[in-house]
Amino acid sequence: MKLGVVGLSGCGKSTVFDALTRSSAVPGKKESRIGTVKVPDERIDILSRMYKPQKTIYAQVEYFLPGTMGQTQETSKEQSIWTQARGSHALLQVVRNFSAFGGEAPDPAADIKALNQELMFADLVVVEKKLERLDTDKRKGKKVDPEEHALLQQCLEHLEAEVPLRDFPEIANAPILRGYTFLSAKPILVLFNNGDEDEALPDVGDVIGPEEGMVIRGKLEQELAQMSEEEAAELLSEFGIKASAMDRVIHRSYELLGLISFFTVGEDEVRAWTITDGTVAVDAAEEIHTDLKKGFIRAEVMGYDDLIAAGSEAECKKRGTFRLEGKGYTVKDGDVICVRFNV
Repeated sequence: MKLGVVGLSGCGKSTVFDALTRSSAVPGKKESRIGTVKVPDERIDILSRMYKPQKTIYAQVEYFLPGTMGQTQETSKEQSIWTQARGSHALLQVVRNFSAFGGEAPDPAADIKALNQELMFADLVVVEKKLERLDTDKRKGKKVDPEEHALLQQCLEHLEAEVPLRDFPEIANAPILRGYTFLSAKPILVLFNNGDEDEALPDVGDVIGPEEGMVIRGKLEQELAQMSEEEAAELLSEFGIKASAMDRVIHRSYELLGLISFFTVGEDEVRAWTITDGTVAVDAAEEIHTDLKKGFIRAEVMGYDDLIAAGSEAECKKRGTFRLEGKGYTVKDGDVICVRFNV
């Protein structure tokens, strides 16, 4: 999972990125930054203690902070940033909700709208150019996919009406448009960057839904990220923070993208895998290796809770909680799976 960290100038993107990745920026550097962190999951810790494997591998999240390097006279700063952000699965929009010394008071609602406008404009440029090319091809007698043209025309209408494409799932998720990686079609989680003492969500009216925003005290969380576990725990308690920004943002990002985890276990390795909720067993097998999908025979499945309650695979079999499932089985969060295959 790759999450792009974006926002207007002065919102504290770099500070929040440091907090999420436990890294430190190099002053004056304008390159893009990437930080990879493991997804905290108590279940994989417990499974690792149970199986005592040689390796324990957590699921990972990659955070991407677009830089301004690569900008040319023909390419604006905004275009450069948005081109880089297109490869993200979702966007984390950092919104200033703290008072800058000698600056204007924060206006989160206006900032959310402004960034959405930038995303839509970036998509509009892409759509207009593509439609222009398709129309030219059509006039020259070249074959044009009517479905692609019709969907792009719908995109044009929505974007001109200043409505983000994520409001139209049938367009945002259309396979034929996947290669365009539209920015306004991506899920967005708004991170309100508050001051150290402020843990309240700002009132932004109906600009976003309640499930689309969360508070992060960027500067404080940045300091926490640089501390030892003992020091961080003390400060978390002092400020009434139940979990770090990294843990909370990962949890909300999984919800935003509709992601779940399943596990593979054994003496060699205990590992977490990330898939979209609703994925069937044969497609989940492909996440492990393409050969497993090609030669899929069956999946041996135990629910995590069932395995922990039983204490072993053998006991699960005795209790009838060890199941054999076919290709069409819908994998559930926490399933412990062994794929049998033959290639």
